[in-house]
Parts: sequence; C-alpha cells; structure tokens
Amino acid sequence: MSPEAAAEVGRIGAVAAMALAATGSALGTYLGGAGAVGAWKKLTAQGKPAPFTLITFVGAPLSQTIYGMILMITMTGKADAGYDPWALLGIGIVAGLGIGMSAYGQGKVGASCADALAETGQGFSNYIAVIGIVETVAIFVLVFAILALG
Repeated sequence: MSPEAAAEVGRIGAVAAMALAATGSALGTYLGGAGAVGAWKKLTAQGKPAPFTLITFVGAPLSQTIYGMILMITMTGKADAGYDPWALLGIGIVAGLGIGMSAYGQGKVGASCADALAETGQGFSNYIAVIGIVETVAIFVLVFAILALG
C-alpha cells in the first residue's frame, strides 16, 4: 500500500471515530428529547408548569460528538505522521462505538430522568449525577484511545 493510501485508511478511522460518536449523540438527543416532550405533555395536561430544566436531559448526549471530534483531530495527525493505518481504523471504529454508546445511554437515562422529574418534581441533582456517570464512560474511552495511540 502506498503511503498516501495508508494515510487515507488512517483518516477513514479518524472520521469513523467522530461519525460513530455523533451517531450516538443524535440517537441520545432523540431519546432524551422524546422523554422531555412526553414529560412536558404530561405536566401540561395536568395543568402544571412544564420546567425548562428538562432540556438538560436532551442536550447531555451532545458532548460525545465533541469527544469524537477531539479523537478525530488527534488521529488525523497520527495518520499524516505515518502511524499504522489499520490500527487507526480499528481504534477509530471501536472508540467511536464506545463514545457513541455512552451518548445513546445518556439519552435513555435522560428520558427516564425527565419522566421522573415530571412525576415527582424532585431529584434533579440526583438525575444529573446519573447523567454524569454515564458521560464518564465516553471520557474514559477518549482518554484510553489517545493513550493507545501513543
């Protein structure tokens, strides 16, 4: 394989990391958004105020796209420097999936948090803590992937 082709394979891995992370963010915001809309509907139907704070659960999965972008930029530099293209492709796919699944999980948890907050009106800080714990998985994957790149 020519050096140019090898660099392209590495860049495909870099873009895969960002794209898979962003896919998870898209699915996570969809799930969190659906949960928030359902909670707002429930509260409105009961004649109660619909708190804007539920939007927190919708936006939480977006940060994983940023983690994917950070990894993509790091990996692109490695591809241009002649790093093993197959390692970059593998790391990009696996890390992108890990980061994306964290975002998906945040959306699922966020939907449950929105429902619980609408039902009880209490526990916001507890719900944010759970969202943060799920976020930690993405941070770990980002850090470990960067360490694996050397």
